[in-house]
Formats: sequence, C-alpha cells, structure tokens
Amino acid sequence: MKKTILITGSTDGIGFETAKKLIAEGHHVLIHGRNPQKLEKVKEALKALSPGGSNVEGYVADLSSLADVEAFAAAVKSDHARLDVLINNAGVYNVPTVTTKDNLDVRFVVNTIAPYLLTQRLLSLFNESGRIVNLSSRAQAPVNLSALISPDAKSDDGSVYAQTKLAITMWSVHLAERLKGNGPLVVAVNPASFLGSKLVKEAYGMEGNDLGIGADILYRAALSDEFANATGKYFDNDEGVFTSPHSDAMNKAKNEKVVAVIESLLTDKLAI
Repeated sequence: MKKTILITGSTDGIGFETAKKLIAEGHHVLIHGRNPQKLEKVKEALKALSPGGSNVEGYVADLSSLADVEAFAAAVKSDHARLDVLINNAGVYNVPTVTTKDNLDVRFVVNTIAPYLLTQRLLSLFNESGRIVNLSSRAQAPVNLSALISPDAKSDDGSVYAQTKLAITMWSVHLAERLKGNGPLVVAVNPASFLGSKLVKEAYGMEGNDLGIGADILYRAALSDEFANATGKYFDNDEGVFTSPHSDAMNKAKNEKVVAVIESLLTDKLAI
C-alpha cells in the first residue's frame, strides 16, 4: 500500500536520501525546504525517480520561524486529508545567528520546538496506523529549561545540540504515552553518528559515512514491521537496536516538565 509521507529538511542530506528511496517505490512524498529555488530543483530531480512522475510535492518553510511552521502545517492540512508518516528530520548544529525573530535560540527552535509544533498541528491527519519519526542523536545532554526558552543559550554548539536532541526524545516519549492506542506511534531514532551530512561537516570538519545508512533506518522506521510496536521507544542505529535513551527521557515527570515548558512558550509566542 502506497503511503503519504512528509519529510522535513529533505532537500539534502539524510532527508533527501530517504525521499529518494520512498519515491522510487511509488510512495507520495511531501518534501520540505527553506529555499524555494533549491526546493524546486530537488522536486524536479525526485520526480524523475518516480514511477509516475507525479508523487512529489514541495513545501517551503523556515522552521526557525514559528509563524512559518504554522503556515506550513496549514498548507499541508489544506492539501491533504490524511498523512501516514511524518519524519521530523530537519536540524541545525551551528548557525550564524543564534536568536530568532521570536526571540528564541534557533537551535532549540529548529531541532525541538518546531517539530513539536508541526506534529501537534498535523496530528488530526493521522490514524492509529500512522507513524511519527523524530530525529534524535547519540549526543544527548540534560536540558536546561531556561535555555530552551531563552533568546541565546550562551553555550557551545555541541552542548546545545545534545540538549535539543534529548528534548525531542523526551517529548517523543511523552507524546507516545499520551497517544497510545488512540493515534499514531511516535519513535525517536538516532540515524547513526558521523554520517556525511552538512551538519556533520559543520560540526566536526569531516566528510562522514554513507548517508544511505541513515536513510535506510528512516525508511524502516517509516514503513517496516520491526517498528510496528515501537511507540515511545528509542532506536540507536549505531548499535542497530532499540535501547534506552538518556535516563532523563525515562523520567515521566521530567518529560512532562519539558512538554509543559514548550507548550507555555508556544502559547505565549503564538498569542502575540
């Protein structure tokens, strides 16, 4: 059965490689990017891989802008009555400007808050067989809640990145528990460390390993039976198994606190 699948950050890197795999099999893939010209070029390139040439759609949004995320979600809901899979793939490591126009840290916004907001806005499009796949990382560090809502986390990129990835893992576990039996499954995935993505090149100055390693696990998380009962779990592709994330993500009270802070922030910012 062909699925309708939305992948954020899919104009390059792991997202692009995942889109290629899905499109080649005839799935209807919604790609997303920040740059309209690049998005259009990628869309045309992907259409060439499509059996029918018409199962690719593109959406432009800057995920550092909460208003853009809202508009993005509204556009998808206007175009589609159902989604089968959402892969929250987009992420940043180091950025030229840390503070967004919403007066938040861009790394927390793109890696943690935007995917939370997008997921919440699109939940009504999913049924119980749907899947939400969130990009986590082997790098996970305790979340400074003040930094999560501040304009500038005032810390090195590596530390902030690790916090953003634990935070998305924490809200993944929380949402999975809330939706259990009454909505899509939610899973957090480390696609593998040191893959050849733009992020790895920026962070470590190295070419990295085959992006296909990450694309393969995202493809499996989206479609395979091995993830059919994976809601609330964390898959570490460095080890190739479901395993425990950072201990904070196993703490229900801490997960609830992270979600409460995000919800409060969104209520405040989106009410402006």
